[in-house]
Amino acid sequence: MASALDGELLVIGAGFGRTGTLSLKTALDMLGYRTYHMKEVAANPGHDEAWRAAARDQAAGRTTDWRALFGPGGYTAAVDWPPARFYKELLAAYPGAKVVLSVRESFEAWYASVCESIYPSSMTGLTVRPPPWLAPWFRHYTSHYAMVDEVIWTGTFDGRFKDREFARQVYEAHIAEVKRVVPPGQLLVFSARQGWGPLCAFLGRPPPSPDTPFPNVNDKADFNKGLGARQRRARVYNNIILATNAALAAALAAGAALAVRAVRGRRRTK
Repeated sequence: MASALDGELLVIGAGFGRTGTLSLKTALDMLGYRTYHMKEVAANPGHDEAWRAAARDQAAGRTTDWRALFGPGGYTAAVDWPPARFYKELLAAYPGAKVVLSVRESFEAWYASVCESIYPSSMTGLTVRPPPWLAPWFRHYTSHYAMVDEVIWTGTFDGRFKDREFARQVYEAHIAEVKRVVPPGQLLVFSARQGWGPLCAFLGRPPPSPDTPFPNVNDKADFNKGLGARQRRARVYNNIILATNAALAAALAAGAALAVRAVRGRRRTK
């Protein structure tokens, strides 16, 4: 079995975000894996750009160097978006990996969850658009939401996520494709409600202990606690941008006025 130092993925999560992916990540970590999740993107400078590059590679039919992305962190599992968008490429790079397709009880439950959590969070983040001269100060923030848009909302849902029936088609087609593409014996269709049993049997690992409950994290209430903070941060950033632009405009206007006065003064002295 590959070790964490090898940079080899042993588990690939093919389920979309908000299908219990953070609970799955937590469970995999408890089973001894080191698991990559959207949270890891924010914690690793440069990973946003790496995933944007992976999206360009995918569109152009090029191969991404996945070991360069996962190896330095010693990751042995990858779940959630962005990895789920690239499950076929990851399986080609790690053909011995097992694939876990996390699902919700229904499309309706999943869609409602996304509409109340990561979608509005993403749209709020995308409102922060600094001018070029301020862009370096906001690059980490804006790059993250640009990646989320490129990989998920535009890249996966073609900019039509709010079209409920179109989103349903994408969601259901993805599940059907995963079931069709992944070789028999390498796929587990899994709901966090099933607990340790199916997951541990599939991975060949015992649960942490008989009395350890399966983790249930990042539910709607948990996410919404952070959503308010993210919305406030976006407002602060936008206010900073507006104030800075206003200050610059005032400074330019004052400078222009002084220049005009100086020119007029020189003319009078001639």
